[in-house]
Amino acid sequence: MAPGDPDLAVELAGKAARVSHDGEAVYGAQVIAAIEAMAFVEKDIDKLIDAGLARIPRDCLIARMIADIRKWHREDGDWRKTRERIEKNYGYDKYGGNCHIIPNHALIILALLYGEGDFQKSVMIVNTSGWDTDCNSGNVGCIIGIRNCLAGFENGPDWRGPVADRALIPTADGGRCVTDALTEAYHVINIGRALAGLPPEAPKNGARFHFEAPGAVQGFMPEESPETRGVASVSNAAGHSHAGTRSLAVTYKGLATGRSARVVVGTFLAPESMGGGGYSLVASPTLYAGQKVSAAVSADPASSGPVRCRLFLRHYGEKDAPVTVIGPEETLAPGAARELVWRVPDTGGQPVARIGLELLSDARAGGTVYLDYLTWDGAPETRLWKPEKAGSAWSKAWVNAVSNFQEWGGVIQNEGRGMLIQGTREWTDYAVTASISPHMGEKAGIAARVQGLKRYFCLLLCRDGKVRLIKALDGDKTLSESPLAVELDAKYEMKLAVRGNRVTGWVNGHQVAEAVDADRPLTGGAVALVIEEGRMQVLDVRVSPLD
Repeated sequence: MAPGDPDLAVELAGKAARVSHDGEAVYGAQVIAAIEAMAFVEKDIDKLIDAGLARIPRDCLIARMIADIRKWHREDGDWRKTRERIEKNYGYDKYGGNCHIIPNHALIILALLYGEGDFQKSVMIVNTSGWDTDCNSGNVGCIIGIRNCLAGFENGPDWRGPVADRALIPTADGGRCVTDALTEAYHVINIGRALAGLPPEAPKNGARFHFEAPGAVQGFMPEESPETRGVASVSNAAGHSHAGTRSLAVTYKGLATGRSARVVVGTFLAPESMGGGGYSLVASPTLYAGQKVSAAVSADPASSGPVRCRLFLRHYGEKDAPVTVIGPEETLAPGAARELVWRVPDTGGQPVARIGLELLSDARAGGTVYLDYLTWDGAPETRLWKPEKAGSAWSKAWVNAVSNFQEWGGVIQNEGRGMLIQGTREWTDYAVTASISPHMGEKAGIAARVQGLKRYFCLLLCRDGKVRLIKALDGDKTLSESPLAVELDAKYEMKLAVRGNRVTGWVNGHQVAEAVDADRPLTGGAVALVIEEGRMQVLDVRVSPLD
């Protein structure tokens, strides 16, 4: 966010760190932030560390510890020996808490000094040194990654291939969870551009998958099945794009009757990502029924012959078994280009797990098809509540921020406000409807344009005899209210529509609220069920485009 500007980086890191920490923890965060900012323009490791030290108090513990590690580095010449000194003087036994910053920050400095700017060596040292290995390796990898750029990954092991840019990020803004490195890079880039007073960048008119960086495959991988194994490979290619400079090359060999080439990308959690435990992932799907998918493809002129090309998707089905749905097909002659357009069909309320591109031929064929972009837009037209003969995948599609979510329809919040959230920031103009029965609750209702737990519009049935339209942004603001005697256990059909900056609410077919959102408007987001200190029974939830 602040390339070459360590002062801005330190300011931002201090504000973020003080949300939950103070003192030495803040200084440690600021040192890392300054190093990262300077790594864009400076290669010397000692100068990078100096940049961090120059922006924290000289007599603080972090500064004294870094001075010790630099001295030991000069004296020891062996990272293992210096690591022993760190444990003796700054080890976990010296500080309380689970993962104290002092010992772990020490290992980051250790790896930077002994790693000498080499990515593999630096990450090996910090990871082998133990303690809080994920955070320490993440910080070291980030710093050396910035310093060395993409060229730093070209030696040694294949760091990028097995990961294929895939990223899973737990957040209450569930549509941001299943993502990729390039998408997240552009989020960070555009925050930095906003801070610098520059307009955002949106390659290929904002396409979700645009491949506009060397090596970027954005999560696309060959699908391995008996009829596709070994047929396809993916890589990033320069050119073959009408709207940009790069594309995804899908190279195939041995294509023939009964053997197809398929490449896929995740749009929701895979079955193995749905487990419990402290690190279980919370996410919503990114693609829904009713949305329009567009993809631009072209065939390399040197390909051996024409191939048939089509989109396909897989969604969860009965008892979470995968269901494949095939899109419209186009034939690509060598050198030809086509745009594939497909409106995602009804999935019966089941989450879409992945989308992909399939190549087929009736004769033995080899060659390359280039995917210029793949994207989707528009409001969904889908049912979100429990499908018939469902497994558990449909319930995992909800970001669960309530005390108890019972899959047969009960939603309980013991204290304060709870929410069940599903959808993405890209949803703008749409209507959400739900059939609910409040039971022993203070407030119950629905929300739209949800951007996490603190930013949304909600229409609430309130126990004090009012129905309220509320905007949550730095606290609650009531936009509209009207009298409505709420009967516990009665059924209410609720609807909340958002179009532009106008928000309108209905209860049982009667309009009860309307407002114009002119102050820091919420322009897009997911939907949610809202319950405050009580329980409600949910019978149905649907999202649909506006007429």
